[in-house]
Amino acid sequence: MNGTRETQDANGTANPAVIVVGSGPTGLLLAGDLAAAGVPVTVLERRPHEISNLSRALVLHARTLEQLDARGLADDLEAMGKPLDRLRLFAHLEVGLDKLPSRYNHLLVLPQYEVERVLERRAIEAGVDFRYESEVTGLTQDADGVTLEVRGPGGESSTRRAAYVVGADGLHSPVRKAIGLPFPGKSAIRSVVLADVKLTEKPASVLTVNAVGDAFAFIAPFADGYYRVIGWNRAHDVPDSEPLGLDEVKEITRLALGRDYGMHDARWMSRFHSDERQAPAYRVGRVFLAGDAAHVHTPAGGQGMNTGLQDAVNLSWKLVAAVKGHAPEGLLDTYQSERHPIGKAVLRSSGGIVRLAMVKRPWSRAARAALASFINVVSPIRDKAIGQITGIGYAYPAPKGSHRTAGRRAPDVALKEGRLYEALREGEFVLITPGDADGTADVAGRAVVTHWASDRRTTVLVRPDGYVAWAAEEADAGAVRAALEEWGAA
Repeated sequence: MNGTRETQDANGTANPAVIVVGSGPTGLLLAGDLAAAGVPVTVLERRPHEISNLSRALVLHARTLEQLDARGLADDLEAMGKPLDRLRLFAHLEVGLDKLPSRYNHLLVLPQYEVERVLERRAIEAGVDFRYESEVTGLTQDADGVTLEVRGPGGESSTRRAAYVVGADGLHSPVRKAIGLPFPGKSAIRSVVLADVKLTEKPASVLTVNAVGDAFAFIAPFADGYYRVIGWNRAHDVPDSEPLGLDEVKEITRLALGRDYGMHDARWMSRFHSDERQAPAYRVGRVFLAGDAAHVHTPAGGQGMNTGLQDAVNLSWKLVAAVKGHAPEGLLDTYQSERHPIGKAVLRSSGGIVRLAMVKRPWSRAARAALASFINVVSPIRDKAIGQITGIGYAYPAPKGSHRTAGRRAPDVALKEGRLYEALREGEFVLITPGDADGTADVAGRAVVTHWASDRRTTVLVRPDGYVAWAAEEADAGAVRAALEEWGAA
């Protein structure tokens, strides 16, 4: 595949190699990765430059934290958030996270806007070109690149061109619409209420959640003394446009949690519906979709923002390889084959949690209680559920005959030179070899070479996104070189 670096338009203006549309968490992480790797990238955002404190996402899961650790960001985020080692899904099912095989054996309660601030700072420092109040109104592509029609801050129209475009522009994605992709699915829950309030009584837990009868409520803290309340009452199904008052939020909370904790001073309230949708393709030519532009889920399990961030991690290194001209044939297609099935699985798991939480009939609730008890005592089922919610249990397809670890998440193993996720901060492949291995001198510049802290004999090539690309027992130098060539290590 031919490399495509920064080009110029007809007026001699430099074009970026990649344009990312949307400056939410997914777009910020992706753009930051590209710029950190030396790829010219522009972010187009239709809104003015503002990080709102009214965002919906509230948690980071273990796999996301691992991948942020590989960028040197996890420690700052951990310092700002509140860790929680147990996740309550509904009345009879509470799963412990303290046994997760991860450095981050918890979920981190942290509002989306705090995550965005950290990601934006990294992107700016890496040299991302941000263009705000820039709305995409059209798109065409050819064999060499993509041309976007853009409406600017004063309403003026212009065109922008890049080798690749990524739509990370949300549920109503103009990029998705411009490439003609449908967004099939349905509304899973209507008339969900959100409110940011102060509380007179402090809840006993970091996350307070329960469903009783027709009502569901969730409370989580912000760092500034406010709390986010999410609620739903099946008996009050009204359009999103219906006015929302604090008394309604209090009533739903009392029904679900038994008290309203003395809510007062609401700074923001909103009513919305939660969709379950997924685009049939995440790639059309030189245009890609990521995050909510590709898939939206119910809030159950807190998987939405996490799934989008993991999309960005999967796509960024592949775009870097394509732009720099060393991507093997078909590498960009693996974004679809790897991430689309996981988006579909998240739709199933988050939707299943909601449906179980909100069953209405007595026999359905009895069946739910029985299922929860079964999951609690059957370790393989419980571990699989935890692996899906936290993201650490997902693996990517591997070619037939591959090593048993190929395609799987690489754990943060101890190395002679530190630990794996510190080595991944270079943004490159990492080759882990036995301490006495020879024949790796010619790997320099193509991968970060490191060694097991133990006497393990396996040679493992880890992708920049923290998944095993290739592994072998007692590998020779020729096999290592072949693996590097196959995966397009620079």
